[in-house]
Amino acid sequence: MELLKRVLTAVVLIPIVLLLVLRAPVPMLAFIAGAVALLAIQELLRLAEGYNIRPLYKPTYIFAGLFFLLIAVSPEQTPALSTSGFAFVAVCAAAFAPFVFLAIAMRRDELSSAFPGAMTAGFAFSYIALPMASLVQLREQWQGSFFILYLLLLVWAGDIFAYFIGKSLGTHRMSPRVSPKKTWEGAVASVVASVAVGMLMAHYAVPISRALLHARLIEQRDGVFTEPAMFPIILLSIVINLAAQLGDLVESVIKRGAGAKDSGAILPGHGGMFDRIDALLFAAPVLWAYMAWRVLMQ
Repeated sequence: MELLKRVLTAVVLIPIVLLLVLRAPVPMLAFIAGAVALLAIQELLRLAEGYNIRPLYKPTYIFAGLFFLLIAVSPEQTPALSTSGFAFVAVCAAAFAPFVFLAIAMRRDELSSAFPGAMTAGFAFSYIALPMASLVQLREQWQGSFFILYLLLLVWAGDIFAYFIGKSLGTHRMSPRVSPKKTWEGAVASVVASVAVGMLMAHYAVPISRALLHARLIEQRDGVFTEPAMFPIILLSIVINLAAQLGDLVESVIKRGAGAKDSGAILPGHGGMFDRIDALLFAAPVLWAYMAWRVLMQ
């Protein structure tokens, strides 16, 4: 029953997500990414209560919400949405966040809860809001839509193969204390699946881009119309997969420490929103860094 819920939820959500990331206007994409980030932040802050921390709920929501609002209202190709502009805004927001949250927390009656609350708020912003915002900025980069599609398919394929191979063939536990069901067999299958998807995406980049362009799902600048070099894609696929698996394990550490199995129950069969995007929170910044490096090298 649990597996059926998991599959049905994926069947419904995957086409919607792909349509949004490929076709939605940037302001709408920023709004949706912000909403997803806020839901995941809410779940993370609730998990923090399991560590006897009193989170700064409203200040964290407002700070993260204003960050996504800035991205949403910025016209396309403005500094806030350019690669360098986004990096500047993100670094400034991450640098100011601790001071903002500490200044708010110092008004608490129990000063012993001020620092943990502010620390959790700053962590939630950097851990969840910034990676989700990087996906929005990726859309504005040259060939951005194609590489977001590449990222999502890569992460999803790795997750699916890790789940089914680990469940059916896995015997060697990877980290029993953190995630008892994860096995080394599943981890290897995940890497292989992601590399296979990356190679297929690279080999068929031109026909895929033409099909998406013909269907009016992307613009000319968003596709890849010359076959990319295979070795960098293989290497990038491995790094992204390892980052995604690490992101999954890190979220499991947080949940285990809080004594929770799932971060929430908003997605049937998948748990909470935080559970669903945990791999992307590590994988998206890796792709963003690669794409930003590519821009700098041009």
